[in-house]
Amino acid sequence: MSLASLLLAKPWDTNTFSEGSREYVVALTRITRLALVFGSSMAILGLMMASVDPEVQYSVDEIMNEPENFQDRKVFVRGVVSPDSMDYADMSFILDGISHEILVDFADSPIPDGFDEGRTIAVRGNLDLQNGIWIIDSYQIQTGCPSKYES
Repeated sequence: MSLASLLLAKPWDTNTFSEGSREYVVALTRITRLALVFGSSMAILGLMMASVDPEVQYSVDEIMNEPENFQDRKVFVRGVVSPDSMDYADMSFILDGISHEILVDFADSPIPDGFDEGRTIAVRGNLDLQNGIWIIDSYQIQTGCPSKYES
């Protein structure tokens, strides 16, 4: 080992009881471990950020203003279950916005607790045009805390 490498290793060494060439080995080992931990942490963080695809929640009105843009795509939409719109024979209900509405087919999605007419809910499903009517074929329905929507 050269004198220059020993002099460079000395400032990094925190072991006050060591002497000789071992200082260089200890210093490099600590730096290597720190670099490895830091690099691994950054790689994991990068993978986590790359794999998360944010899902945008739309209102009924946002979708119905230009439904062609959402046709045959998965949508995540919130709205109010229209009063007296539940049809258990056809497994459907109407989801109201401020100025528009969408028919929701819930045959493939379970009804969660807290689901009721007049409540704000969120629906995940595919938006399709069937016989001139826009329908969300839902696969998941979410309700929020009931007290959140009561005034």
